[in-house]
Amino acid sequence: MLPERGPNGHAAAAGLSRLLGTRTAWTAVGDGEFFCPGCGGDRNYQRLAGRRRFTLLGVPLLPRGESAPTVECAACRHHYGTDVLDHPTTTRFAAMLRDAVHTVALAVLTAGGICSRASLETAATGVRAAGFDDCTEDQLAALVEALEADTGRFTGEPCAAGLAIELHEALDPLAPHLAAPGRESILLQGARIALADGPYTPAERDALATVGAALTICPTDVTRLLTAARTPS
Repeated sequence: MLPERGPNGHAAAAGLSRLLGTRTAWTAVGDGEFFCPGCGGDRNYQRLAGRRRFTLLGVPLLPRGESAPTVECAACRHHYGTDVLDHPTTTRFAAMLRDAVHTVALAVLTAGGICSRASLETAATGVRAAGFDDCTEDQLAALVEALEADTGRFTGEPCAAGLAIELHEALDPLAPHLAAPGRESILLQGARIALADGPYTPAERDALATVGAALTICPTDVTRLLTAARTPS
């Protein structure tokens, strides 16, 4: 026989739900700052652990196990899965982007050999736009000289192992949080630095290919973007 679906049946189900239920008791086990998808900005959070219990007339009785760890926004009080903490805060994201642009600029300048004034000006403009407001051409030139002295490499060589590692350290954590246009923009900025004093050298192409790989841009798209950067707009 099918269960009763009329008004009496709904009333009975509602009465049962008031009689029996489940309640979760939350305990704070950590806190910090995160990007809240509900608020749309950086907020404080509490990380919560929960234990569920059957209730009778609202009174907790039998344990029913643990709830999945939860993140609660201190502002809007919404609950989210802990994977929300994988996304950087806006402050952290801005710092990651700034460091990425700076590292790419140094890599391309180092690969290009003797830094021309045009390359340094293009690099400094991009780095300042990314957030290093006080960056100057002379500072970048000094950093390139220090990198060359530290690694013992000659200018114009293919992307050295140490420099490739630095590129991956700066770009790998950033790439998953950038849409394709954002990742391509970083590569194109590096391309403009390389082209400021003439055509790509083999070492500059190698450095830009490393940038593309770290940004998870496929080799075909890297070639397309480097060609597009060389074409006057």
